[in-house]
Amino acid sequence: MKKICIFTGTRAEYGLLKPLMEEIGQDQELQLQLLVSGMHLAAEFGNTYRLIEEDGFSIDEKVTTLVDEDNAVGTCKSISRGVTGYAEAFARLQPDILVLLGDRSEAFAAATAALVCQLPIAHLHGGETTQGAYDEAFRHSISKMSQLHFVSTEVYRRRVIQLGEIPASVHNVGAIGLEYLNRGNFLDRETLEKALNFRFGKKNALATFHPVTLEHGTAETQFNQLLTALDKFDALKIIFTKANADTEGRIINQLIDDYVARAPDKSIAFTSMGHLRYLSSMRLVDIVVGNSSSGILEAPSFGVPTVNIGNRQKGRIKAASIIDCEPEQTAIVSAFHKALSNQFKTMAQKVDNPYRQEGTASRIKEIIKRTDIINLKKTFYDLPS
Repeated sequence: MKKICIFTGTRAEYGLLKPLMEEIGQDQELQLQLLVSGMHLAAEFGNTYRLIEEDGFSIDEKVTTLVDEDNAVGTCKSISRGVTGYAEAFARLQPDILVLLGDRSEAFAAATAALVCQLPIAHLHGGETTQGAYDEAFRHSISKMSQLHFVSTEVYRRRVIQLGEIPASVHNVGAIGLEYLNRGNFLDRETLEKALNFRFGKKNALATFHPVTLEHGTAETQFNQLLTALDKFDALKIIFTKANADTEGRIINQLIDDYVARAPDKSIAFTSMGHLRYLSSMRLVDIVVGNSSSGILEAPSFGVPTVNIGNRQKGRIKAASIIDCEPEQTAIVSAFHKALSNQFKTMAQKVDNPYRQEGTASRIKEIIKRTDIINLKKTFYDLPS
């Protein structure tokens, strides 16, 4: 049996990978291995490895990497711990291929260890750009260390080829996170309110804001601008999901806690909602706010407008239902008014999501299954002149 090792280091990443994990687990010719790390193993971020186990998956390896330092040095220490821990895990698991998604530092550390251990890599969501974060460089570096590429649009496929990857190794399969929209039995409003212990209002927002890691020291200022803008909308009820384990992420999370303490009747916060509750909330709110990729990738498929703040997602392909604005309260308020207008909401409900394709998870599984990577030596593909 071909052993497929899937790596996950964050709650959001797991939710995206879950359909592929199910596909692999149901295939009698494949063996699913799970390597769990990063935020999943930290009490501060909800010990979300338990959600994986509750979903019926067996975790083969746990590698603790996070350190209690909310700065660049702490991130570098976590990467260092990851490279060592992942290499040791690969030596025990002996997988045939490693599956990585995205651009986070945990995935970069896993790719580095896999490269040195001569373990082939299949990379999801290569070719995309997030110009406000150092994750941008991690993503492209992981692509160069990988042998198989699964991208979400044709533009991103061409970009990975532009990086020198052989065209036959780059597959445009759409965004895997949208697979859940076909599979998920979402919670209705009443059930979701009970699950969240939160009553929806006439207008509701789902807010997620992460540090813009290439803009040193801006997290507190930018997030306070968002909070000030939210205060301009008395009738708007807000569901916050907290920031990832990035530099200055703890600053944002403390500001969220302070805001919810001041306004418990209109807001609530979660370290981790779980994928079902998160997408069920997205489906029912009037607006998605912040700088998370979920506002770019998933929200358009629900017909929900997104206010995308600042530069973190700069460079991504965006549906017409996404409004970009500066991280300044006047611009944010203006974007809110536009997104909440009847005209814009009607348009958003009809928008095409450029990331959506059918059968993404099964297509990825079949390509991995039928592709035997024996020679890890790569040639550099030059674009035709």
